[in-house]
Amino acid sequence: MKRTTLQHDASATDAISYAGYRFPPEVIGYAVWLYYRFPLSLRMVEELLAARGIELTYETVRRWSVRFGLGIARRIRSTALARGDKWHLDEVVVSLSGRKHWLWRAVDQHGAVLDVLVQSRRDRQAARRLMRKLLRKHGRAPRVLITDKLGSYAAANREMGLNVEHRQHKGLNNSPFKVFA
Repeated sequence: MKRTTLQHDASATDAISYAGYRFPPEVIGYAVWLYYRFPLSLRMVEELLAARGIELTYETVRRWSVRFGLGIARRIRSTALARGDKWHLDEVVVSLSGRKHWLWRAVDQHGAVLDVLVQSRRDRQAARRLMRKLLRKHGRAPRVLITDKLGSYAAANREMGLNVEHRQHKGLNNSPFKVFA
């Protein structure tokens, strides 16, 4: 017999309960933050905390990461600086298992990658899927949308009813993508 649990969509404002844990919430939060923020192994986090006089095992850090990682990540994302309001969208062809696919990328004006999507088509539905994914992830529309001259972007923009300035120009959207080169 399978056990089913109710999935709760926790928001960033939900309080994380540290009741029943030996260490204070600050130590738990710091250990989980170290593990996810930097490319550190569990044993490295254990050593860093030991250098600060906190004795625990790497297994404890692993359990905390599993238990509290998602909640702490939500909290960090909600308090992080907002991404830029000028989005550059572009697509490039890639070959996966000998088949042609399109890699759709979105980058803000600072070069921060907003999202990446792989699709087998290069049409209005694919552009709409990327834009819906971006809007869902970032919670707001950009001020300016910069794309190449592919008509799918404009069609998806109209279909979704977005009221943003849309600049279409050959090569105008490629400057932030030099990060990928």
